[in-house]
Amino acid sequence: MGTILRKIGFSTGALARGDFRAALAILERHGVEAVELSALRVEELEPLVEAIPTLDLRAFSFVSFHAPSGFGPEREEWVVRRLEPVARAGFPVVVHPDVIYRSERWEVFGDRLLIENMDKRKPGRRVEELRGFFERLPEAGFCFDIGHARQVDPSMTEAAMLVRAFGGRMREIHMSEVTTASRHDPISGNAVSAFGQVAGMIPAEVPVILESLIDAGQSDVETEMRRAREVFGGALVGMPAVVPPG
Repeated sequence: MGTILRKIGFSTGALARGDFRAALAILERHGVEAVELSALRVEELEPLVEAIPTLDLRAFSFVSFHAPSGFGPEREEWVVRRLEPVARAGFPVVVHPDVIYRSERWEVFGDRLLIENMDKRKPGRRVEELRGFFERLPEAGFCFDIGHARQVDPSMTEAAMLVRAFGGRMREIHMSEVTTASRHDPISGNAVSAFGQVAGMIPAEVPVILESLIDAGQSDVETEMRRAREVFGGALVGMPAVVPPG
């Protein structure tokens, strides 16, 4: 049996805030094969969705889309309608659980919907907080933000519990250093070591999307991808490194 080489790519928002075309050009120059099209701010949603038919995405073997991370319940129906063409195009749609106000509106996405675990500021941080969302949206997949999990619990026990509980739904990983201020910084050596504690629990076919903010020269594409590969370099798939209590 051949070794599966994990796909590692970037969020467009980490490379060039609001300028997805510039970000895609950077990734193509580096030969990156995975990308998440980012519309984290609600005003970015419509322009990005409308641009998708004009984007040349053939260089990428994995493409996902990040829905806006903050909007009120009065905008939910509009956001869902704008996202429907994205899912019909075959792209997974990552959503934060705190903007799922009426679960039935999101049922239309089926298994294209990926629910992400949150940082310390928002609900949806721990297994018990996420379980209800998956019960109401049983077809939804899981986007595992390993940086969020480490910020919530630096021991990585909660991270291991999230993987054990929802690993069968996992379709994407978000990776970055998440600071105490919930900023997505470049990956540190300490983060590499911490992430490596659960790396062996994560199937090799699940792609990694880096959210490290490097738009102002904080790091570079090659360095962040190398650090991501270090996380998984010594991990044997299926061999848990952290065993949750109980």
